[in-house]
Amino acid sequence: MTIQVTTANAPDPALKPHEWRDFALAAGKRAGFELTGAAGVAPSARLALFPDWIEQGNAGAMQYLARRGEDGRYLRESIRQAWPWARSVLCGAAVYNAAPPRASVPRDAERGWISRYAWGSDYHDILRTRLEAWIRELRPLGGPADHFQPTVDTAPLVERDAALRAGLGWQGKNTCLLHPQAGSFFFLAAIITSLDLGAEADAPLPDRCGTCTRCIQACPTQALTPYQMDASRCLAYLNIELRGPIPEPFRAALGDNLLGCDICQDVCPWNRRAPRTEVPEFQPRPGLFAPLLEELAELSEAGYREKFRGSAVKRAKYAGLRRNLALAMGNSGNPGFAPRLERWTQDPDPVLAEHASWALARLAGGAQATPGPGTDVQVSTSTCP
Repeated sequence: MTIQVTTANAPDPALKPHEWRDFALAAGKRAGFELTGAAGVAPSARLALFPDWIEQGNAGAMQYLARRGEDGRYLRESIRQAWPWARSVLCGAAVYNAAPPRASVPRDAERGWISRYAWGSDYHDILRTRLEAWIRELRPLGGPADHFQPTVDTAPLVERDAALRAGLGWQGKNTCLLHPQAGSFFFLAAIITSLDLGAEADAPLPDRCGTCTRCIQACPTQALTPYQMDASRCLAYLNIELRGPIPEPFRAALGDNLLGCDICQDVCPWNRRAPRTEVPEFQPRPGLFAPLLEELAELSEAGYREKFRGSAVKRAKYAGLRRNLALAMGNSGNPGFAPRLERWTQDPDPVLAEHASWALARLAGGAQATPGPGTDVQVSTSTCP
């Protein structure tokens, strides 16, 4: 996607610094972000909790989250830890909620589930293009020494905290950012800049989760407590970030989830009327909505690279996807997968072989397909829609 910046969008030379913020946010909308906001870089009460969260083991094997600066502090404790010149953070949200049904849609025992965010083209590439267009409009506001650092999930920035402080939503009990009109099916991206956009006074939207605990009750691994996640128990961590064996107590809970997990968002009442996107890049690629397990299992490593070129699915790696496929087959209750699993028990990859053996034992024990997420949860709400 190419976004053109025209002279009609150029900032008025007469703009005063206190007017830069409004221009900057409008530029973000023109670049393709449905929600935009600006945050300051002062110490955050939420980020002050980050060291405890890490030291309690909640990050699991994601050691990159625990990177430290030269002074020994975690880089994610403070925006200025990584960018000493930073004075503001511009945040953008891009809705990726494509039209096909949610994860709770009934599926036959031959299919798995790939999280909605990974159906289309890799969001990193799409959002970087939008950020670059946004920055082209911002540069005339500053001088040659000003900094504009774009980031999409790849820098030591807690995007959710910055976006919350920029007024893009409130942090829900499932830890996702929630917006009363946009729900939570949106990507976050940011520009750290040396421009002072006067954003310190911005306030997050008020918490409107009320007494609802649907997300907490629906999580199959009890990864959630109100407003906090133990990422080491999250299905998306287990089937994407974790390399090697998945701990046995969590294997059945993975159900047919091959990549990511949508459960805590699917059951959230604020997503009942979440807007749909028509952006072509976010629409499902062929075979990614409720894919056939056997079709994915037949992929060679070269076939895997070709099928998922330019896709966020590649984050799981070929070995990880086959490991996840073995568990989904075992959880399916479908004996038709037994021949494939038998072959995989002899695979040179010891992780795949061990997971295939587990899956065969689960099939032999009469495993049934995992039901849809949280459909029978009783909910008490005071402010949910």
